[in-house]
Order: sequence, then C-alpha cells, then structure tokens
Amino acid sequence: MKYTAPTKQGYFGKFGGKFVPEILIPALNELESAYEETLTDPIFQSEYMDLLREYVGRPTKLTYANRLTGYYGKGKIYMKREDLCHTGAHKINNAIGQLLLARNMGKNRIIAETGAGQHGVATATACAKFGFDCVIYMGAEDMERQKLNVERMRLLGAEVRAVTSGSQTLKDATNEAIRDWVTNVENTFYIIGSVVGPHPYPMMTRNFHRVIGDETKKQIREAENRDPDYLIACVGGGSNAIGFFYPFIEDESVKMIGIEAAGLGADSGKTAATLTKGTPGVLHGSLSYLLHDSEGQVQLAHSISAGLDYPGIGPEHSFLHDSRRVNYYGVTDQQAMNAVKLVSDREGIIPAIETAHAFAYLETLMPLTQKEDIIIVNCSGRGDKDMKTISEWFSAH
Repeated sequence: MKYTAPTKQGYFGKFGGKFVPEILIPALNELESAYEETLTDPIFQSEYMDLLREYVGRPTKLTYANRLTGYYGKGKIYMKREDLCHTGAHKINNAIGQLLLARNMGKNRIIAETGAGQHGVATATACAKFGFDCVIYMGAEDMERQKLNVERMRLLGAEVRAVTSGSQTLKDATNEAIRDWVTNVENTFYIIGSVVGPHPYPMMTRNFHRVIGDETKKQIREAENRDPDYLIACVGGGSNAIGFFYPFIEDESVKMIGIEAAGLGADSGKTAATLTKGTPGVLHGSLSYLLHDSEGQVQLAHSISAGLDYPGIGPEHSFLHDSRRVNYYGVTDQQAMNAVKLVSDREGIIPAIETAHAFAYLETLMPLTQKEDIIIVNCSGRGDKDMKTISEWFSAH
C-alpha cells in the first residue's frame, strides 16, 4: 500500500477538505504555509523535540504486560505508555507543537476545545509554559464529569468557558470554539485537539503525534527484534490512534485495530460508534463519517468516556476504514469498565476510560492469537481524571 494522503487540497481519498466560512480560508492558508515551513526548519524541529524530551518526558516506555499476558495465556501484550507523559496523556505532544507554531505566527491568544479535559489541560499547560492567554471551551456535562481537569486548567491560568448548547459535550464545545475563532481570527490561534477539522489540522495533528508510533517501532524492534502483529488504540476523533498507526501503515503485516465507543450498544441509539453506524457528512470543517439522521442533522453521541463522546471521526480514519487498512470495532460502556478493573488489578495501571476501550478488545482478540504473536495497546492516558465516574460506576454495579 503506497500511502500518500492527504492531497494538496487536504483530502484522504474522498474525506477531508476545508468546509469553513469564507472568513477562515485566509487563516487556514496562512496556517498551512507556516506549518509547511516548520517541516524544513531545523530550529523549530530541534526546539520541538527538545521540549518533548525535557518537558513532556519522551520517549515514553514500552512496557511488557506480563500479568495481562498471563491472564489471557496467548500472545505477548505490550503497552505504549502515553499515560506517562506530562499531564497524563498523549495530548501534550500536539499542544506543544501547535503552540510553537502559534508563537512563530505571532498569535498570542490561544483557544481550544476539550471533551475529557486532557487536551484542555495540555493546552493550558503549554500556554502557562509560554506565557500565552488561553481560553478553553468545554461542554457543561463534560465539566461535571471531569471536574478535576477543570480545576487543573484553571490553576494553570486558563479561562474555562462552559458550553450549555446541544448535548453539552465535545461537539458543542467545538462549535463554540469555531465561533470564537471566526470572531477573533486576526490574533487567535485555534489548537484543535484531534485529527479532525479543516485541512491542515488532521495532517498537522497526526504529524505531531506520530512520535508515538515512531518510538513504538524502535522500542519493539529492540525488545523483540521484529515488528508487532497487532496494534490496538481507542478512537474518538482519533489522534492517539493515528499517531500510533501512521509509522506502520506501509507494513501490511502489522494489523491495526481502532476501537470506538459503542456506548449502550451500537444499535441502542446511545452510541458513539461513528464508523460502525455512521455515513459520510460534513462536521467541523471536514467531510468524514458522522452519526446523523436522514435529514443530515447530527445525532447526539453517547459514551461513558467524555473523550470518545463525539459523533464524528477524523477523515484519515474514514479513509483507512474504507480502504480496510485499519479495522474498527465498537466496545460498550460495560466492556470498557470491565477493562478498567482488569488492567488496574493485573498491571497496577489505572487506564483512562477512553484507553480502557482499547484494552477491552483484548477479550475478543486474544483467543485468536498464537503464543508468538505480539500485541501492543496504546495506553493513551491515565485514569486519575475518571475516578469520580469509575467510583460511581462500580458503586452502582
């Protein structure tokens, strides 16, 4: 498979593009030009990698999950430890990269959207480090689910604006962030937290996260002297997964699996399984798979995990789904919470509920593996932020 996406117009196959108000086209063109300059700017690249090493804590470890491997009794399971990044998740990789870009462009006001709060915390952290003004849009329901992260953002100096429209979750926070950007486009840089939005954001965010997969490839070759057989990652918008998968896309011997949030079940009407139940449409500036009705109205998504509670997905994932390079499956709230308990018990790691969706798929995959197979799960974030939800779930179940 020769993988060349995206095109100059920002399309991954038929997905992607720039579906935005006319006022934003110059800003996107300016962003694209500035980003392309960074690709051949040794000073930018050196500063970015130095910050990942000295501030974020990269490279993160590749940990052999010996007790989880023993539990299933089949292939060998490794975990790529993005939970060890500063702020507790992979989101900081992208926030640092985009903030350096904003500084180069002379934009000193930063806005962002957040669902689970990890992108908001990462953005607020980077803004504190660089001394930039920061406004974070967050759905009111997500603010209730993720109070700890809201307090972290405020302590870091960010203004957190509650969004009370629609489902009061990630989709609505993104809507408000885009409205702000349209209004304040001259001095404002919008840091999008996933591989969604208009071109060049999906490509740019993927490239700032590809360090996950680059490190994984090097580490597993050092540990096992070969590439893995399977990669598994959770997918909402899809940033942790695409960064993890991208360096392996040309190697078709590596099977890649993306796990969506099926919520109460893919057919329940309370789900966030976009690729399982959705059809192509336009949301937040790009053409991708969406959960929407026959009249084109975007449907409410549901997941116990705030970070996967989104009715769309990145255009690159839509392309990888249609080309069958990556297989995508849904995991329910119940299955994810079972995985939270299992990984906590067996490995002494409390995963984020988002991450637990990826671990939950081991129940399906591991019986099909052989002893010599190598499986790597992207441990995209830690579960500190979710302890309220986790505690309430197990008290009720």
